Amino acid sequence: MPGVKTVNIHEAKTHLSRLLTEVEQGEDVVIARAGKPVARLTAMTPVEKPRRRLGPLRGQFRIPDDFDTWAQDEIAAMFEGSERADRPETSAR
Repeated sequence: MPGVKTVNIHEAKTHLSRLLTEVEQGEDVVIARAGKPVARLTAMTPVEKPRRRLGPLRGQFRIPDDFDTWAQDEIAAMFEGSERADRPETSAR
C-alpha cells in the first residue's frame, strides 16, 4: 500500500509505542502476517460531546415569587403527623 507503513506482527509487538507515536502524528500503519495485511492502526478522531443548550424554556413559564414557601404549612403538618383544619378528612380503610 503506497504511502502507508507496513510492519509484520513481530515488529508491531516489539515497537508498539513507537508505532502509536507515528499514528498520533497522522501516519497509518498496516500490520501484516506473512506479507498479507491483517489490521490497520489509524488515529482516533476525538468524540465531541454535544453542547448543552442553556435556557431552552426561557420565557415559557413563570415561577411564583413564593415558590419556596408555597404549601409550607401542609408540608410541615405532614412531617409532624398532624392534620390541618382546612384539609378534608379521609376515612380509614
